Amino acid sequence: MKAEPFSIHVPASTANLGPGFDSVGLALNRYLTVHVQPYAPRKTTFHGEELNALNKEENNLIVQAANFTADSYEKKLPPCQLDVVSTFPTSKGMGSSAAAIVAGIELANILLDLNLSKKTKAFLASSLEEHPDNVIPAIFGGLTISFYNGQEVETVHVPDVAVEMILAIPDGVLHTKHSRGSLPNLLPFNKAVEASAISNVLVAALLKNDWKKAADMMNRDLFHEPFRSKWVPMYAELKQKAVALGAYGAAISGSGPAIVCFAPHQKAASITEQLSLLFPQYHFETVFPDRKGVVVEKCLSAAL
Repeated sequence: MKAEPFSIHVPASTANLGPGFDSVGLALNRYLTVHVQPYAPRKTTFHGEELNALNKEENNLIVQAANFTADSYEKKLPPCQLDVVSTFPTSKGMGSSAAAIVAGIELANILLDLNLSKKTKAFLASSLEEHPDNVIPAIFGGLTISFYNGQEVETVHVPDVAVEMILAIPDGVLHTKHSRGSLPNLLPFNKAVEASAISNVLVAALLKNDWKKAADMMNRDLFHEPFRSKWVPMYAELKQKAVALGAYGAAISGSGPAIVCFAPHQKAASITEQLSLLFPQYHFETVFPDRKGVVVEKCLSAAL
């Protein structure tokens, strides 16, 4: 078992990209980092204003995922001290829970010398998250298109993605459970066929890096955006203005309320600046695809 301090870095992610509901995800260059001191008294400390409230939780999601992984291999997680920081917010649609799950799985993988494959990590993470769209890009990096049915997982991985992004993040939060409550239990058969065709074209366009076509399909989504957009402030107006400024298009990031706009090379920074002036109720950031996924590095000390 590993005894030296190490750090786990897990990227944020944006899921769905419109009609790729519960299947398509893209890793972003914002990170959850867990500094690990093995064989220290069991303690998790969340640092920073955004994460401070999590210090009240006795059994946080990182520890839950680590113990789930250990239990899956009939092993016991050794005591360790965790210090957690993040460069992206929680409950905004940027895969914060997925990142915590992936960090926990990697924690067990390293401490217990499990040597898990990416596919095995993907299955464990999907089992906990119950859908693969955020957890799998956090593991693989880049763009992922995945299938999970509770018994198996399959993924097509596209490591290099030619797009820049603008995240529009409102002050309010939107928990996934609440957002999912807006979705219908059933779609009529003809609507389901149309929605699937739109999703198929989205995926084909993404594989060709045809972001204009992909953005067109994002606008046609029938799976979730028509039901969730009411929870996202000024969604239609912001999306229209982003396109007018040169973006390909936009989508609700995951379950929201953040919006992700997709832009051509070297255009995102200027669009971000202009949108910041037009929509002061949002915080805007220029982000790029993360191509590595979860990364573990040695460190001299796990303490911050």
